[in-house]
Amino acid sequence: MATSGIGKSGAEGGIRNAILIAGPTASGKSRLALELAERLGGVIVNADSMQVYAVLDVLTARPSAQETARAPHLLYGHVDPSTAHSTGAWMREVSALAASGRFAAARPIFVGGTGLYFRALEEGMSEMPDVPDDVRRHWRTRLDDEGPETLHEVLKRMDARAAATLRPGDSQRIVRALEVVDFSGRSILDWQAGQGSPLIDRGSARFVVIEPDRAELVTRIDRRFDAMVEAGALEEVKALSALHLDPRVPAAKAIGVRELQAALVGEMAMDEAINRAKIATRQYAKRQSTWFRNQAGPHWQRIGWPDEANALDFQALR
Repeated sequence: MATSGIGKSGAEGGIRNAILIAGPTASGKSRLALELAERLGGVIVNADSMQVYAVLDVLTARPSAQETARAPHLLYGHVDPSTAHSTGAWMREVSALAASGRFAAARPIFVGGTGLYFRALEEGMSEMPDVPDDVRRHWRTRLDDEGPETLHEVLKRMDARAAATLRPGDSQRIVRALEVVDFSGRSILDWQAGQGSPLIDRGSARFVVIEPDRAELVTRIDRRFDAMVEAGALEEVKALSALHLDPRVPAAKAIGVRELQAALVGEMAMDEAINRAKIATRQYAKRQSTWFRNQAGPHWQRIGWPDEANALDFQALR
């Protein structure tokens, strides 16, 4: 049976001199990463779970062609939007890059807003089975048809220990627990008990988290979404809709997709759709900021905006 294998490769804890840049959406993380990459001869590695998907270049604020021409960018837009990419899959990709020697000559700069990616880099993550798509589809279809409370009762019969840790309405975790026990025959709790190894060498790494002023961030979010619409976000949503994706896959849930889809088919006025997408983006940024405020430890250097990165000791980063 295949497992994630995170922390078991030859690159185990071996990514040295990494720079990690985290923060909420629209806070200028990518700009800071690009400046550092140019100054230090680094390679930028995406650490945002939505920017991995193809098609949604504009709507997920992926670096532009002009920006990617200035420094190497890895793990952007390489995943088919019909796929449910995971933290484990991303870690395997990072591990493969490390094992290939990609970071030997260019300093890796991990940048994004997905807290679980950064936690996995620092701490490793539990090995989990690679559940086949047909098993995933089976349980997700049952979730749609029967609801989380019914599946929680099913989980009680298949994995009573896991069921006891979950609320009956916690649909995603219930389905995940069912997938794992169905495919592997082992409780998800047993899989989670085994901790993998970190991919980065924490002693040589630098950690930066951007904590911007809330009011200014809201202004930037609103301004950026308007620019996205002007830059082709509607055309991207049309292209994504033409793929007839399962509405449960992450790409179909990207902020702005459902709102703009509703406007395109006449279910919502465009102004209302744009406003709702802006509100959803602000709420997401607030959740990100809360996560990093509570989860990023004291070794993370906190700055208000990328402009304050001038205070970083660039010489020490070489």
